[in-house]
Amino acid sequence: MTRYIGRRLLETVPVVFGVLLVVFVIAHLTPGDPVLIALGEHATPEAVEALRAELQLNDPLPVAFLKYMGRVLRGDLGRSIQNNERVTVELATRFPATIELSLAAMLIASLIGIFTGVLAAVRQNSWFDGVSMFAALFGFSMPIFWLGIMLILLFAWLLGWFPISGRLDFTVELTRVTNLYLVDAVLTGNWAALGNALRHLVLPAVTLSTVPLAIIARMTRSSLLEVLRQDYVRTARAKGLTESRVVRRHALKNAFIPVITVIGLNVGGLLSGAILTETIFAWPGVGRLVVDAIFARDYPIVQGTVFVIALVFVAVNLLVDVSYAYLDPRIRYG
Repeated sequence: MTRYIGRRLLETVPVVFGVLLVVFVIAHLTPGDPVLIALGEHATPEAVEALRAELQLNDPLPVAFLKYMGRVLRGDLGRSIQNNERVTVELATRFPATIELSLAAMLIASLIGIFTGVLAAVRQNSWFDGVSMFAALFGFSMPIFWLGIMLILLFAWLLGWFPISGRLDFTVELTRVTNLYLVDAVLTGNWAALGNALRHLVLPAVTLSTVPLAIIARMTRSSLLEVLRQDYVRTARAKGLTESRVVRRHALKNAFIPVITVIGLNVGGLLSGAILTETIFAWPGVGRLVVDAIFARDYPIVQGTVFVIALVFVAVNLLVDVSYAYLDPRIRYG
């Protein structure tokens, strides 16, 4: 297992390198001068030239990329062109918000999706099976931005149950320890802040969970149906075991292998794909940070964010692969 993990970690090096190279080239070839955007149209030529030299924008593209890779290997992701803040500081401030939103969305999608998929498989061809799979198809096809706006109109504007934007009301005080507001509220015993943070989290988390929920539900159903047709399941039934025991003890564990793969891929996808949701709900995560950085041609922010997301995506996929050995003892890594 240790050799396998080491080999997989080595295989991630060219993947991360390729991601950084592509993003670096695209960012630097995008029309628009980040220096003029940062200093304004009335900046003096001397100020423009000084900032271009500081940001190494006058270097040839291969030289600039090699210098950037050298800084990345030292743990330096550069400074923001807009506010001269270190990219690592910006990510440390914004990334917890995206992690909190993504994990909440994946928790909703996993719990409801697995429950719905299992029930639909056990009650195949019933009315619940048809309705749930139609709802899953509808949820998968629904545009995220439209769903978010509809939820805001219904639950925030008409009913007034949930806030429209942000992570916390301005009137609520919270001592920040990890920048994960739910965790910080529990650590400090601030139950009022915990309730307020949960109310702010509901609408964006539900919006973001729609697509992965639909995928998990359909994958759980199809995987469980395939397992329930296996010989060892029929043998368990022939021994007189109840259907619920057959499903729980003999079918679910084997059916979860492709489901775990889907969940792992969607965790990485949520971290990188929460841009629309964070924009709609004014959620101060890395999604909004990247959007603002793209419009401002803030190359270090875009490159640093993509680099961190790529590392998270690779780590999640590695955890998924390792979990296979636990779910299926027949799987062994040499």
